[in-house]
Amino acid sequence: MSINAITDDVTAVSAKASDPAPRSGAAPSMRPESPAPRRDGSVRLAKLRRTLTGYAISLVSLAVAIAFWHFASTRGLNYVVNFENVPAPAVVWSRLLEFLSGSEFYVHIGVSMERILISYALAVAIGVPVGVLMGRSKLMRQILAPHIELLRPIPAVAWIPLAILIWPTEEASIVFITFLGAFFPIVLNTVHGVEQTPEVLVRAARCLGAGKRAIFWHVVIPAALPSITAGLAIGMGVAWFSLLAGEIISGQYGIGYFTWEAYSLVQYPSIIIGMIAIGVLGLASTAAVRMLTRPFLRWQPKGV
Repeated sequence: MSINAITDDVTAVSAKASDPAPRSGAAPSMRPESPAPRRDGSVRLAKLRRTLTGYAISLVSLAVAIAFWHFASTRGLNYVVNFENVPAPAVVWSRLLEFLSGSEFYVHIGVSMERILISYALAVAIGVPVGVLMGRSKLMRQILAPHIELLRPIPAVAWIPLAILIWPTEEASIVFITFLGAFFPIVLNTVHGVEQTPEVLVRAARCLGAGKRAIFWHVVIPAALPSITAGLAIGMGVAWFSLLAGEIISGQYGIGYFTWEAYSLVQYPSIIIGMIAIGVLGLASTAAVRMLTRPFLRWQPKGV
């Protein structure tokens, strides 16, 4: 029994109850026939056209931003925002090619990715079950909610001194700080998704003979998945923010340490390269999370 089956049953019952009973001898209603559905080929073509149009708009938007960056940096624009010391895109590109030809830049990226994978995996493995427990159990919510709400507003930078004290290595402290950044969004979105499960689906499942375990796996979890996946994507973004804060203060490798070291040595092109690398890595990680969670949302209806 799945959430689709329960929804279909509820819809069928509601439709049967709402339709008036036909009177004996009454002439059949003359309703216009619904238009024939469009062919699958035309639907796919329309979707492809919209997708390509969206990509084209995004590329044009990026090109306009780069053109403004080039204009502002080469002309030394100094109005509200000062671009006099900002290197031009060509300078940054030349410096990036130098980094790509060596190995140190890849080491920084690899170390940051390893930290993200470890801390994010721990946050998912702990955060989702904790969120489900809080959403389904009033007692667990009363026990855990005060701690989460108290600790959640504390920024990642504020955790650094305590993390260094309680963990034996700097690497463990950075992973811990990154874990906290991803943990809280995952927990809160999971709790929200579980609590927002439509009660009509739960009652319908009970009427159809489903037990508590079946209701949990086939009704509650599927209904909460959209909110859970949103929390996973948000948690990945916050994890990168927390990771960079930890690497700046206590790291020796990583893209955050690379960016901070470039600032300390007044290497402006390297600063921008580090910022762009952070953005690209964060974007790729979030896209990977969405791609991996997409199969779990196949039951959702999609617009044409």
